[in-house]
Amino acid sequence: MKKIIGKIDKADFPELFLSNLNIKVDTGAYTSVIHSHSIKEVEIDGEKYIKFKLLDPSHPQYRNKEYIVKQYKKKIVKSSFGKSEQRFIIKTNILIFDEEYPIELSLSERCEMKFPILLGRKLLNGRFIVDTSKSNLSFKLKQNKNK
Repeated sequence: MKKIIGKIDKADFPELFLSNLNIKVDTGAYTSVIHSHSIKEVEIDGEKYIKFKLLDPSHPQYRNKEYIVKQYKKKIVKSSFGKSEQRFIIKTNILIFDEEYPIELSLSERCEMKFPILLGRKLLNGRFIVDTSKSNLSFKLKQNKNK
């Protein structure tokens, strides 16, 4: 059964050691995106990896941690401004509504944006119904469960 999700919420990303991150649901985006910087492809012992940092120093959960990921792909993505650009996509899990889902996250500099994470249709389809009059439904469920 599909869950109702509001226009904004908070979610956890256990593999990235991030919790209660502000997310915005974006039905116009196909791929989900996370704010990242210092993104570069590197070669270690003859194999390609991607290095990046998540969030930025102004964010309360910023830890200046450099992530190094072997499993990634490159994809041409059209930004909200209509500009096509190559981005790196990583796979991880999102914890929302007390359930863990696999998610692909496009790495993109979003320092000017209010929400560090956008959830796109690839995650939403078949799982969620978006009600833009609602917000923080998953976070409220989590708070009530922890009481």
